[in-house]
Amino acid sequence: MKGTRNGGHRTAGRHARPQERAGLSRRLGGVVSITVAALLIALPVGPASADPKPSLQDLAKQVEKMHNEIETLTEEYNGQREKLKTAKKAADAAQKTLATSEADLDAKRAEVAMLAQNAYMTGGLNRLLAFAGSGDPDSFLDRAATMDVLEQQQGAEVNQVTQAREAAERARAGAKARIDEVQKIVSELDTKRDKITKLVTKVESNLFKRALGEAGRPGTRAQRVNLPIVGSGKAAQAARWALTQQLKPYVWGAEGPGSYDCSGLVMAAYQKVGISLPHYTGSQWTAGRHISREELRPGDLVFFYSDLHHVGIYLGGGMMVHAPQTGDVVRIASIANRPFAGAVRIAD
Repeated sequence: MKGTRNGGHRTAGRHARPQERAGLSRRLGGVVSITVAALLIALPVGPASADPKPSLQDLAKQVEKMHNEIETLTEEYNGQREKLKTAKKAADAAQKTLATSEADLDAKRAEVAMLAQNAYMTGGLNRLLAFAGSGDPDSFLDRAATMDVLEQQQGAEVNQVTQAREAAERARAGAKARIDEVQKIVSELDTKRDKITKLVTKVESNLFKRALGEAGRPGTRAQRVNLPIVGSGKAAQAARWALTQQLKPYVWGAEGPGSYDCSGLVMAAYQKVGISLPHYTGSQWTAGRHISREELRPGDLVFFYSDLHHVGIYLGGGMMVHAPQTGDVVRIASIANRPFAGAVRIAD
């Protein structure tokens, strides 16, 4: 029976009308095209086959990793900016000390010049010649305290000049060291800024935006939420103000009023209630009293990851307000969504 059916098919194909043969040819051609296409996809092209494209889940993990890198770099950047502020203040103070020391040195030198003139006028010619013949007034001043060149009073004055000059030299060296420190920090800031910019550009590419959106990750649309904040102290006031900043974009290194990074939002919120905090998670971590998770109340700072590169403001009920990451906005989130590192109470 099988051979008859096959033979029947062959006979039918051979003796079919022109229209039927054309239709059969088209069907066979379609099957052949599909088969060839499948083979072309399956077979390697060139010396090696192309690497498989990463899955959506893999892309989402890559993006999450880059967001963490951006946040870590951002907080390192913020820390360097705080160091820069301190270094600039030290450099300014060193310059003032230098100016004072040099003015004092000039005054002491003028006094010694008067003493030398007096020594000449009172018959101390040999002493004055020793001064003039030294060829190096500073070297003379260094030796003058131990040489019987001037009277005891005059030797004391020379000692004062020597000390003033040494103080000026120390001030000059200190000012240079502070300026060098500032320049080094600025250079490091530029390097970190470049790294962050490159990472932000990569993470904001269309591919990663699509991946995040389809994966349902941080791309979910944020909505303004009004939560009642318990308490009347400064911490609760800071939390209430932070809620008013919802939907403003995350921008690394920003501290308001139009955009924020995580520590910038914390700094701005507490600044509104009269408390000054540095724009750096590392310094905010040491700015108050450490408390347990069970002690949390509105306004406390909650920190995440072992290197403390993310911070938010606790609201109550296991929720916080924070500036999450590049491409996102200030929003409310659960503190359970990130690895909790600890909490700090800044004010009651």
